[in-house]
Parts: sequence; structure tokens; C-alpha cells
Amino acid sequence: MTIESFALYVVATPLGNLADLSPRAQEVLRGVGWIAAEDTRHTQGLLSHFAISARLLAAHEHNERQAAGQIIDKLTAGESVALVSDAGTPAVSDPGAKVVEAVRAAGFKVIPIPGPSAAVTALSAAGLADARWLFVGFLPAKAGERRRELEALKAVDAALVFYEAPHRIVDMVADLAATLEPARPLVIARELTKTFEQIHACPLADGPAWLAEDPNHQRGEFVVIVGAAPAAVEEGLPAEAERALVLLLDEGLPVKQAAKLAAALTGTAKNALYARALELKDGAA
Repeated sequence: MTIESFALYVVATPLGNLADLSPRAQEVLRGVGWIAAEDTRHTQGLLSHFAISARLLAAHEHNERQAAGQIIDKLTAGESVALVSDAGTPAVSDPGAKVVEAVRAAGFKVIPIPGPSAAVTALSAAGLADARWLFVGFLPAKAGERRRELEALKAVDAALVFYEAPHRIVDMVADLAATLEPARPLVIARELTKTFEQIHACPLADGPAWLAEDPNHQRGEFVVIVGAAPAAVEEGLPAEAERALVLLLDEGLPVKQAAKLAAALTGTAKNALYARALELKDGAA
């Protein structure tokens, strides 16, 4: 492939298994003039594995604005730069967003090279049927702030995807179980793609006990997924079923027939419709 000058490549790198570095990502890392890395020592190990020689510069959370300026200087001089984090996709709970923002604002092209993402990897093996998911990333480290954020997320109609560090995983899952509905499905994925990868599914209420039963369950980098909030139980008949029932009764249909037709039209339970029809008839008498 041809590496474009004046371009920043945002390159996803392996979570753990080095075989997950795509051929395209390898070509980019071989071909660019510079690689901006979250940890240059860590990235040097990846490059050495693939016999890639490259010039490195640091771009981490403490120097990201400064690094963005350096990268823009390289691009202005006609060079190409690859941006990588320690693992996974840059700018997803990792440094990179400020660099990309600055490079775009300076008028240069940003080219994504897709690949590993811990959130998507965990979701693919979670087996949850939720139609939507919300990536939350890391919750606040302080317990009070963490619980307040969880309260705000409680009613979200989507699976919730979190990242967590090993030293906070016990407290974090305990707060999930105390704040959210205990019957929600929970998936704890640790050390994804690595030797001791483990993906455990259980009801949320059982999460703290699973972590406590083996110290190894608390080791590694975590993706934690909680299923969506359960649907609220609707009191009374759905509005659509009520309207259909009233219309049919107004047309003079007997109670039993009106309930049967309304059930067929709306999918509402016939017994509930029949009981409501009797109430309506008694009220009109």
C-alpha cells in the first residue's frame, strides 16, 4: 500500500495477542515516518516483534497537547505519522482524541486503521440481545461520584459497557449490584486475547461473590457489561388496546367479541381486555 504524506494514521494495536495486528496496520507502521506512542517502550516491543524500525515520539495523557504540536510540525514538513496507544484503538478511553482534533483543525488528513477494541471484543462474546449499547468507559474512582453516575445511568435503555482497573474492580462491581437491578445480566471479561482470558456471565447480584471466590478473578484489565434496564411494567392496558376496545364496544359488539378482536388487533392479553370491557360496560350502565 502507498503511505500518504501529510497524513495522520490512527492505528489500532493488539489487546494482548500480537497476532491480532492486521497486515494493513503492519504496513502502515513500517511505512510512516514517525510513530506517536502512548508508551514508547511498550510500542518498541511490538515493533521489535514484527521487525519494524521506526522513529518514535511520546503522545500520552500528560503531554497530548504538546505532542499534537510536534505531530503537526511533522505533517507540515510532508511526513506521515501513525498514532498508537498501548493496546486497542487510540482515543477510546486512551490518549489520542486531542491529537486527532488538533490535526484535523490544522487541515491535515486523518486515516483510521481499524482493529482491536476491548469493548467490541467483549460485546461480541457477551451474548446479550440488547439492541443498543452505551460505552461508558471508566467510572469515577471515588465511591460517591461513581454511585451518582450509576444512578444517572440506571434508566438508560441500552447495555452499559465499562472499563475497569484491577484495583477498583471489586468496589465497582459492588456498586453496580447495589445501584442497578440485581437480575440484570452481568458479563465480566478480563485479560481479553491474553493467556488467562476469562469471560464470565451471571446475574448482577452474583458478581461480587464471583470476584471474591478466587483472587485470580480480580487480576488483569477488565471490560464489564451490564444488560439494559428491564422494561417498566405498564399499569393498566396499553393506550392502543384501550382505544381499540372502546371503539369496538361503541360499535355495539358484545363484551366477549370486543375483547377477542381487540386482543387480535393489539396483541394484548384477551383476559385483561375482557375485564376492562366489563368495567367500561358497568360504568356506562
